[in-house]
Amino acid sequence: MSPSAPKLAEVFAVLNPDLSVNTVPVTPSIYTDLDTNFDHFKGRVLISEYAFTTDWPTWERHPAGDEVVVLLAGQVEMVLRTADGDEIICLDQPGKYVVVPAGTWHTARTSVPTRMLFVTPGEGTENRAEP
Repeated sequence: MSPSAPKLAEVFAVLNPDLSVNTVPVTPSIYTDLDTNFDHFKGRVLISEYAFTTDWPTWERHPAGDEVVVLLAGQVEMVLRTADGDEIICLDQPGKYVVVPAGTWHTARTSVPTRMLFVTPGEGTENRAEP
C-alpha cells in the first residue's frame, strides 16, 4: 500500500532557501514553532491552506516579499490597503488569485464557507487589528 498524501490544511509546506521542502503538522502553536524551527522564516516561504466563514479579525502584511492568495472554494473580497485607499479584489471562482505586494496591509471579507491557498514569504509578518 502506498503512503497517503497529506492535506495542506493539516500539514503545511515550508519552501527553504535551497528550494527543498519541509512538512510541518498544523498545531495550535504552528506560527511560534515555525519561527523557532526555521530561523524566523528567513528566506523561506510558507505554503498553507485555510478555511473560514467570516471576515478575518485582523490585517496582516509580509515585508519579505509578495504573497500569492488563491481561492479554492467559496467567495472572498481581499482588501489591500494602499496609499490611495482600500483596493478590493473579488475572488469569486475557484482558481482566481491575487498577488499581495510586499509590505501591503491586507485582510479578507466573506460570509460563506471559503477555502484559500497561501504562498507566503513569512519573515517579518505582522498582524494587527487595524493598520
